[in-house]
Amino acid sequence: MNNILSYSLFILALIAAGLISLSFGRVSLGGADIWAGLTAPADDPISMILFELRLPRVILGMLVGATLGLAGAALQGVLRNPLADPGIIGVSASAALGAVIAIHLGLAATWAFSVPLFAMSGALLATLILLLVTTRDSSVLMLILVGIGISSLATALISLVMNLSANPMTIRDMVMWMLGSLENRTMNDLWMAGPFILIGWAMMIGTGQGLNALSVGEEVAQTMGINLKWLKLRIIIGAALSVGAAVSICGAIGFIGLVVPHIVRALISREPGAILIPSALMGALLLTFADILTRLPVAGSPLRLGVVTALVGAPCFLYIIFHTRREMR
Repeated sequence: MNNILSYSLFILALIAAGLISLSFGRVSLGGADIWAGLTAPADDPISMILFELRLPRVILGMLVGATLGLAGAALQGVLRNPLADPGIIGVSASAALGAVIAIHLGLAATWAFSVPLFAMSGALLATLILLLVTTRDSSVLMLILVGIGISSLATALISLVMNLSANPMTIRDMVMWMLGSLENRTMNDLWMAGPFILIGWAMMIGTGQGLNALSVGEEVAQTMGINLKWLKLRIIIGAALSVGAAVSICGAIGFIGLVVPHIVRALISREPGAILIPSALMGALLLTFADILTRLPVAGSPLRLGVVTALVGAPCFLYIIFHTRREMR
């Protein structure tokens, strides 16, 4: 598919998804209502619904989805592993650990920003560990092993904190946060996480040429003048910063970073560098629609965002495994 055409279709679909998301909720809004709310005074009821509830949710959903899609495509390219995703570097689990600690200490009840700040701190700690490892040994095997180690340790500590929590409501809050949600997010969450997300994007987007060269082989990439250590460092740290910031504001969201690059490869190109931006757009699109599904009326508690992405992503993950296995024969 032509790049300009594909980008245009992605952007148009994303705009449509954003408008649907703005209109969908307990109070349904039509196109005229949305336009009236966007131009109405700040104390207008529809304007308050849009600017205080739905618009931050839409923007954050697109940012988080784009981050996961971009990070998944970059990590699959640099690790040369079609099953790699942002969770493989351990940052998601470390951010979840920070959030769980904040909830366990009761800080969430006294200060709303304690959970994302603690989650961000956990992600930054994992990033520092990755940075130390990458500067000494940037081999793919070492990066994967360290990421698995960080993720396993963070998961074990999460279990320990939950085990030590005597209050059932606290445990419930931990579980609900880890299931992921964009509900009740504000523009303050965007200002806090946005800079880290944008820095991570800037580090990853400019690696397309290096990823294309690396797909042929490390020796070929080096003969083309690609600094492989710097390439891996940029992608690992960029993914860690952006994904950690994304997880800190919406909880753990799985499968987007894993599945999106495969969809984009089937639609646009198989070159690792050519799918970076399309993967970001596709990730934003899928997460926006997933968030719309969480607002469907269901019996009991509302659907959580991580549950929806898992229900959609898990079958796609199994298909990718079987398809990859068939190609290797």
